[in-house]
Amino acid sequence: MFETIVRDLLLERTDHAVELYEGSGSSWRLVKSGTPGNISSFEDILFANNEMQDTPVIAALLPNFRENSCTIGLGYIDLTKRVLGLAEFIDDSHFTNLESALVALGCKECLMPLESGKSGEMRNLHDSLARCGVMLTERKKTEFKTRDLVQDLGRLVKGSIEPVRDLISGFDIASGALGALVSYAELLADESNYGNYTIQRYNLHSYMRLDSAAMRALNVLESKTDANKNFSLFGLMNRTCTAGMGKRLLHMWLKQPLLDVGEINTRLDLVQAFVEDPALRQDLRQHLKRISDIERLTNNLERRRVGLQHIIKLYQSSIRLPYIESALGKYDGQFSLLIKQRYLDLLESLTDEDHLNKFIALVETSVDLDQLENGEYIISSSYDAALSALRKDQESLERQIHNLHKQTANDLDLALDKALKLDKGTQFGHVFRITKKEEPKIRKKLTTQFIVLETRKDGVKFTNTKLKKLGDQHQKILEEYKNCQKELVNRVVQTAATFSEVFRSLAALLSELDVLLSFADLASSCPTPYTRPDITPSDEGDIILQGSRHPCVEAQDWVNFIPNDCELVRGKSWFQIITGPNMGGKSTFIRQVGVNILMAQVGSFVPCDKASISVRDCIFARVGAGDCQLRGVSTFMQEMLETASILKGATDKSLIIIDELGRGTSTYDGFGLAWAICEHLVEVIKAPTLFATHFHELTALAFQNADPEPDMKHIVGVANYHVSAHIDSSSRKLTMLYKVEPGPCDQSFGIHVAEFANFPESVVSLAREKASELEDFAPTAIISNDSVEQVGSKRKRECDPDDVSRGAARAHQFLKEFSDLPLEKMDLKQVLEKISKMKSDLEKDAVNCRWLQQFI
Repeated sequence: MFETIVRDLLLERTDHAVELYEGSGSSWRLVKSGTPGNISSFEDILFANNEMQDTPVIAALLPNFRENSCTIGLGYIDLTKRVLGLAEFIDDSHFTNLESALVALGCKECLMPLESGKSGEMRNLHDSLARCGVMLTERKKTEFKTRDLVQDLGRLVKGSIEPVRDLISGFDIASGALGALVSYAELLADESNYGNYTIQRYNLHSYMRLDSAAMRALNVLESKTDANKNFSLFGLMNRTCTAGMGKRLLHMWLKQPLLDVGEINTRLDLVQAFVEDPALRQDLRQHLKRISDIERLTNNLERRRVGLQHIIKLYQSSIRLPYIESALGKYDGQFSLLIKQRYLDLLESLTDEDHLNKFIALVETSVDLDQLENGEYIISSSYDAALSALRKDQESLERQIHNLHKQTANDLDLALDKALKLDKGTQFGHVFRITKKEEPKIRKKLTTQFIVLETRKDGVKFTNTKLKKLGDQHQKILEEYKNCQKELVNRVVQTAATFSEVFRSLAALLSELDVLLSFADLASSCPTPYTRPDITPSDEGDIILQGSRHPCVEAQDWVNFIPNDCELVRGKSWFQIITGPNMGGKSTFIRQVGVNILMAQVGSFVPCDKASISVRDCIFARVGAGDCQLRGVSTFMQEMLETASILKGATDKSLIIIDELGRGTSTYDGFGLAWAICEHLVEVIKAPTLFATHFHELTALAFQNADPEPDMKHIVGVANYHVSAHIDSSSRKLTMLYKVEPGPCDQSFGIHVAEFANFPESVVSLAREKASELEDFAPTAIISNDSVEQVGSKRKRECDPDDVSRGAARAHQFLKEFSDLPLEKMDLKQVLEKISKMKSDLEKDAVNCRWLQQFI
């Protein structure tokens, strides 16, 4: 159970530290301790039977609260890749920037000083850590210090100390956070860390920003609740072949989509090369399947935590490289220069006589490769004179044992190897064995000349003094060989460790190749192939997706996906309001746009017929309701918090996806908020937005585009779309068509959906009744079915002031006459006649008064 429990605590739940003690009675000692951010001491247990999919990062925060903002100093360490980093940025009260940094880096644990701010501010900060699934570890404030930090880093970081000093001096508070991390992770206690780390400044604006809400809404990473691997984008796109390192790079790329058009196109060029040449793709993928997790092996090699079998794994990966090189060398398509610069030149320099070929030669001379088939990892005897002498003794003893076996077979008159077998086991060493069938033939000799050890179903095991003596000598020599070999293994490991730089470069090259081949395999093996998107800078071009599909939904077995177009055009349809029935596909449509853009900026082909994408610096998503009673946050409050972070963090270069805003409160409050948020997004933020809603009144925003009221704002770039549904006139049956079409929809078909869910008939008919009563009370529908042109605002404007005052006087007169009727003195027939006359008089007068006509 131990492996399962540790995996659950450190990899799945990520909210506990684990300590392992050994001993008995009253004396116990701590042997291992690990946290979600620092799993290095448990790696051999966690990844004994599973690949390492993700590299955990441990961060430290030093918040500095001001009046309306907060400066955050962030330090982080990736213990697997041996990278240190610092960042410093200003954040808002929702910690939008911090959240996107924690997501992009894949942080699992975060250190913070005890009591570093007011409780309200700290609560928001703790909430943002919880949303990202980061474990909080509080440390004393005194640990966040910068004294001796430059000297400490000078020991850890490759190269001279000057650039490190310059980098640290550029930060006010982040260096304190890094200081706390270096002591918490005890980096200086392990000498193998010295000179093996790199340090970098983390820039928030180097990748697309994604917060935890967007990661969940777009299903980017796997979740325990996924029904199958294709539920998440990572599960769908992960077709990597190498052991572990390709998966980890894909994980990182999905959390850090690119912003630079040139870099995105370079990735797309390589994917296109592999899509267009299936033979090359298949060939390379076959070779990559035999590549071990070089990155982790190199790490363990630097820490001297390896034995001969790890060296052999590196050797077996190294000898595959010429095949990969020759496969790439055969490619002569339009991107051959790029493949040469990106892979071939580097592979050539890594595999020359001074680098990997030297390592291969070292292994071939020092390790006995013939013994690998027997599962033995031993140093070759020709590598050392002492070993050579021991091997000779061992061989001579083996010959003596063989001769004794032969002689005994003759003495007992049994066929050699068929009847009389020679076994070697851990319990008795070398023994003779015969079947139970043969035993009665030689029972007399057995009891007098031999020592019977055991009788079992598989036969009788026995020995004699000669065999026992030879067997013991053989065992002794084997032990000596292993002891003598230990020193040599250490020497081989030390020599191999000098190649760690080469292996690191090789791991980076092969894992990138692996992920790009994985993208190409996905793009070509889907039933409807993916296409290459055109990428434009964020201030140019529009977002046009023709025939776009949701990659994860179309990959489900039961789905026949209906593609849709999405055209976000600046000044025309940059802000889209999407209405339509429940279950009609609104949520899927708006999410698939986000997923397509994310895939394109990671460097993958997209599930569209044709796509052109203006790069987005951030995707914000407000999708689905999720409350957290434990933190005292209601569903509606959660929705408002997520929306507030959009209003504060989005720019005109972002993409915003909002689904069902303002539903958790009263209709009027919700509609008021939704309208105000829409106006703010259109006028102030100006980001391309997909806004799915059941507030059909919101669709009126689009009619202020062209021809606004004199007292209304002129709003540009809003367009209405709806998901279509068909109602059969005779059976009132609703059929979803899942097509997104221009124009608004004026019904939600909620009651039809209730029928789908098999509501009791009585409940459905009462619902219809109540809904129609409310519709009678409601003011004139903003958009009638017949024509979108008949909008309330237009109808109202056609009446001039004289018309209104004349009509109002006549209406007043009508109401006065009605209220003066002596109803108690009249019978029903007289009342109806009188009212009918009054009504026809009013209708005659209304002919010349447009204002009155609306009441008739």
